[in-house]
Amino acid sequence: MKLRHLIVVVAIAEQGSVIRAAQHLRLAQPAVTRCLRELERILDVELFVRGPRGVSPTFYGEAFLEHARAALAELRRAGERITDLADGRLGTVRVGTLPAGSSQLLPRAIADLKRSCPGVTVVVSEATFDKQVLRLLAGELDLIVGRLTPLGDLGGLRQIRLHSEVMRPVVRHDHPARGRAGLGLADLLDYPWILPLAQTALRREVEQAFRAEDLDLPADVVECTSILTVRTLVRETDMIAVLPGLVAAADGDLAPLAVPLE
Repeated sequence: MKLRHLIVVVAIAEQGSVIRAAQHLRLAQPAVTRCLRELERILDVELFVRGPRGVSPTFYGEAFLEHARAALAELRRAGERITDLADGRLGTVRVGTLPAGSSQLLPRAIADLKRSCPGVTVVVSEATFDKQVLRLLAGELDLIVGRLTPLGDLGGLRQIRLHSEVMRPVVRHDHPARGRAGLGLADLLDYPWILPLAQTALRREVEQAFRAEDLDLPADVVECTSILTVRTLVRETDMIAVLPGLVAAADGDLAPLAVPLE
């Protein structure tokens, strides 16, 4: 098995066809097809099946692609490290961020890094933890900045606690619930809520807060991971969102409600 086999298979998977993979790699289509057939003979399995819109990985193809991407990512990182050693303070840092995880901490860290190492390129991508952790394991990310999430059986990963941050229900400044004395979660059930996606750790924490008071989740709900969308909805409607304290504090148009969330 050769490096070109890995490059070709990943290109076919990403481009969705042999023709587009050949164009992307600037190779002749027969050369790409021949390389794929060589690898399939080595592995003695079929890696792709043809469909009406191109090709898609088989069960074996998906398994091989996971390792091929990780191997190419390791080789890329090896090259970047050698460049760093040779030239000094150069390279790329690939950071995954969670939707509610880095409104101030990550931008400030990037600004500090760029002041001391202007030659370093920082690539930031936002997604939910379940997607980011797969990219981290595949070597496509160097680290994730966001809320701590149970790792379960995900081996080889380490979490570092940077700080603690409370979660706050937030509304617009002229929201009808603002200013009410003795406000509790039960008083907010009739309003529409914006909640994190069901598979996220933050959503589980919100559900636990409602269960602790023997309450069901609100019936009128939007599930959203986009902070920009959440902010706009809160500013322009009666919706209530649960946001990290730093996110809420950074936006002068949002106001936290005096409702504790453990």
